Amino acid sequence: MPLGRKTVAGIGLILLLGACSTSHATPAAPSTTDAAPTVGPFSIGGASTDTVGGYLPDGKTLSPFDVADPVIGRLDPALLAAVQNAARDAAADGIEMEINSGWRTEGFQQRLFDDAVRTYGSVAAAAEYVASPQTSRHVTGQAVDVGPPEADNWLIRNGSRFGLCQIYANEIWHFELAADHNGNCPPLKPNAAG
Repeated sequence: MPLGRKTVAGIGLILLLGACSTSHATPAAPSTTDAAPTVGPFSIGGASTDTVGGYLPDGKTLSPFDVADPVIGRLDPALLAAVQNAARDAAADGIEMEINSGWRTEGFQQRLFDDAVRTYGSVAAAAEYVASPQTSRHVTGQAVDVGPPEADNWLIRNGSRFGLCQIYANEIWHFELAADHNGNCPPLKPNAAG
């Protein structure tokens, strides 16, 4: 008895589904020895599970003019203009200014803070090195981390001309718009905890 068109199609579908279900190996369980989750070809560390929200891979920096990247593009406009003007003047002095961190999402800042708590053993100790999402000026786009050290030192000496000030004694790379109308920076806080 000849098979109808629907019957042949049904048999083909059954064979196809059977082949699909038997041709794939069972995925291996995730390794419990992995130190950090990875995305793409690079490790993003224990503090993050994504590449958005202000994250830059270790060793990657941005120009203060890379406004297409949200790390730079979502900075407060006044801070961005000050950093760009400072970068131009630094370049005239032979110093290349790079941005290591700028704007961050609240969620990304929380992951950084949680990682610091694990690293330093307590909320109080972590707060000396990483601000909470509620207090971080990175979350509001009002802080930028600059490098390399030559650029940090140049900005410490010259940043107040642009309104830029080092804020924490233990972070020579962290700058905010904090100079007063006379171009004076406030006294350094010992660390992010104040």
